[in-house]
Amino acid sequence: MYNLAEIILQKGIDMKKNLLASLIVAGFVLLGTGCSTMHMGWTAMTGQSKLDDGAMKAYDDMFTSVVEYGDPARAMMNEYEVQEDVSNEEVIESIKALAEEYNMRVVGDTKMFTIPDAKPDEVKFVENVSLCSLYIAKKFLNHSRYFGGFMPCRIMLVEYGNGKRYLITMDLTLAIHGGYPLPEEMLKLATQVDTAMREIPKRAAEADF
Repeated sequence: MYNLAEIILQKGIDMKKNLLASLIVAGFVLLGTGCSTMHMGWTAMTGQSKLDDGAMKAYDDMFTSVVEYGDPARAMMNEYEVQEDVSNEEVIESIKALAEEYNMRVVGDTKMFTIPDAKPDEVKFVENVSLCSLYIAKKFLNHSRYFGGFMPCRIMLVEYGNGKRYLITMDLTLAIHGGYPLPEEMLKLATQVDTAMREIPKRAAEADF
């Protein structure tokens, strides 16, 4: 590296000289971050090959969303805007009807709160419908009890004071592809649930059932 720098200096190529200097400084900065940080980076690089093929894209998509909006919760959710001509009652009725079509069971329906005089940018009404496939739930809990944090799958209807309404569901991409590859049967079952939790709210937002 010293010989290369010497040659660059002798030739008087300022751009390359500055680039080399920047690289050297960056190297010292990385060294100065400490062994623990270096270990974390090395672990990430060497362990990446063990992960599902879709893991890095899933994490990159999440990080991109966080950088754009600064909201980690938003990065972990899917959102569907409810059409103006569809009532709240029709939305909930659609969710429940579609659940059966996708082999999901309605295991809960909770109206969280209503604020009649909510301001335009405030949440006025929230209702939460919980869905689950008990067979798939058992499979995943036997695989890892931590999947219980995703259960039951929820679809939340959120209405604002200005009349805008949205259906919010958890994005299951990281749960499915964010770690080591799932066994083939579990991947198939997880994909079924993921499809249901994307298509049910999308269709319910249009009262399509």
